[in-house]
Amino acid sequence: MSSNPENSDLSEKARRHLWMHFSRMGSYETHEVPVMVRGEGAYVWDQHGKRYLDGLAGLFTSQLGHGRTELAEAGAKQASTLAYFPLWTYAHPRAIELAERLAGYAPGDLNRIFFTSGGSEAVESAWKLARQYFRLTGQPQRTKVISRDIAYHGTTMGALSITGIPDLKTPFEPLVGGAIKVPNTNFYRAPIFADDEAAFGRWAADEIERAIVREGPTTVAAVYLEPVQNAGGCFPPPPGYFQRVREICDRHGVLLVSDEVICAFGRLGHWFGADRYGYQPDIITVAKGLTSGYAPLGAMIASDRLMEPFLMEGASFLHGFTFAGHPVSCAVALANLDVFEGEQILQHVQSTEGAFRSALEGLYDLPIVGNVRGAGFFFGIELVKDKATRLSFDDEESERLLRGYLSGALFEAGLICRADDRGDPVVQLSPPLICGQEEIDFMVATLREVLTEAWRRV
Repeated sequence: MSSNPENSDLSEKARRHLWMHFSRMGSYETHEVPVMVRGEGAYVWDQHGKRYLDGLAGLFTSQLGHGRTELAEAGAKQASTLAYFPLWTYAHPRAIELAERLAGYAPGDLNRIFFTSGGSEAVESAWKLARQYFRLTGQPQRTKVISRDIAYHGTTMGALSITGIPDLKTPFEPLVGGAIKVPNTNFYRAPIFADDEAAFGRWAADEIERAIVREGPTTVAAVYLEPVQNAGGCFPPPPGYFQRVREICDRHGVLLVSDEVICAFGRLGHWFGADRYGYQPDIITVAKGLTSGYAPLGAMIASDRLMEPFLMEGASFLHGFTFAGHPVSCAVALANLDVFEGEQILQHVQSTEGAFRSALEGLYDLPIVGNVRGAGFFFGIELVKDKATRLSFDDEESERLLRGYLSGALFEAGLICRADDRGDPVVQLSPPLICGQEEIDFMVATLREVLTEAWRRV
């Protein structure tokens, strides 16, 4: 397909003026900036007319795929009625309707919805809520938070402090104090109980309690955990892990925050990952799939108990964002949830997960594939130098493997996914939730071809 003349100089304009996120901008002096100009279903097309399978759902976001006119029309209709109004002491119908609907989906007594513009803001809001809540209830010394190694929780200064990826944090230090790290649930790299996943899970959960006791229980406000940890390559929880964490939090009066910016809205086959793994958080943070990326929106979903002190005379949560709960975004979110229900998206993920996992596990015959893990439509493939010893690649080898070959080769083959080394080298897949066997077959066939060549180069 020939490229549109109107798009021919977009890459050059991007190189000169657009500052892209988490991008090595200097590399575009010698390489063209990829420019995506349209999308339909699970696919996107670049400025030259080349088609790609969006195997990362944009950024774990495009749950319903691209080109859903009903979502676009819902936003346009709302913009023509009430384009914008803040939630600072006022309300508007779409925010009210969406808050009620989310409260209906959320587990337990999580009935209070504080809207944000995105995921980092939701994570930041939860820490601020925890701090002010404990101040209002006579425990102002509870300010610290605990999160896991390698876990990503966002880029604002508070959320970045909670993040457990050193390379992302170092350029911006000093960060917010009191963010404590504990081991994650990467069973493939388990430092203890490597032959017993349940025992490993108990150990990992107990490391949270040891951190609380070490810091002083009356100084810890919250524990932040993703249902399936993203960074590092999709770490599911071992059996019983979250139930034990819940007991630990209750024992020490600490809030449990389920960071579901990625895992909510069908990514794991349920509205929330907490539903899939059977635990009750005090707060859930969401964004991304709430609108399937058709408009920016996030939320902090909090329990009624956490709202109680803010209902006292003169009390106020002293926090907010200009575009949080934007009327257009809320209208899009409502339409997005309508499609989820009408097309039974959650049921589709549940019924297709087994075939997706099985197809990926078929790659185990490749010597470079060490581990396949994940849940729902959210999987990571860990790459190794030696299967028998699980020997990983060193930093220089990872650089050559991932950025020197894999990322570009997968893209050239028409598959957008993530080749990442925040932790050990992995390839991550998180496609739109509408994908079926045809898309699964393409992803696996492409991975087989590219990983086979990668091993030859190693």
